[in-house]
Amino acid sequence: MGEVKLFWTWTSPYAQRIVWALKLKGIEYETMFEDLANKSRLLLEYNPVHKKVPVLLHDGAPICESLVILEYVDDKWNTTARLLPDDPLARATTRFWAKFCDDQVLASVFKAFVTQGVEQEKATAYTIEKLDIVEKQLTGDKFFSGETIGFLDLVFGWIAVYLEVVEETSGIKILDKERFPLISAWKERFSHVPVIEETLPDRETLISKYQRMRSYFLSKASAKK
Repeated sequence: MGEVKLFWTWTSPYAQRIVWALKLKGIEYETMFEDLANKSRLLLEYNPVHKKVPVLLHDGAPICESLVILEYVDDKWNTTARLLPDDPLARATTRFWAKFCDDQVLASVFKAFVTQGVEQEKATAYTIEKLDIVEKQLTGDKFFSGETIGFLDLVFGWIAVYLEVVEETSGIKILDKERFPLISAWKERFSHVPVIEETLPDRETLISKYQRMRSYFLSKASAKK
């Protein structure tokens, strides 16, 4: 298996994906917690391009970017709990929706989180429109990957942990149960998968941290005006 280290912080939905993947695979790893306000020398050394978490270190070799890390973990330890489908078309489709999640949905949620007024309203509306598309991907399935948890469930897993925190700390509402019954039902199933449930970060601690994060971003934006 070799030496495995994970540079991450529990406030990052991107990093949390890797924790879930490693747990599902039964991979033992050393946790390297990062303070993103005071990044370590090692993090900057292993991820000099983006300078952010997560970074997976396997036998001294760094792998960066959460979607890349997920694929590496699945390919490297491919004997149990396969995350990606074997069929090439299904794998390509999975990659498409993973990128859609990060580039369209998660990015717009973050914009709604760090803005206010008209700009926040537009970002919130855009997010809801994109979730309408996501809702259709769950028709008839327990999880995004079918009957068992897989790659896309980990990618969209932030909805089950971080979205409510973002909503509460920024005063917006995105995941309405009547509009998104399938995503809401998936969220409950995903949250109660034992491996997921055991690794969920403390909600109140997240709220406190996200309140400070929002204040920081708003004050920073205000200073630029």
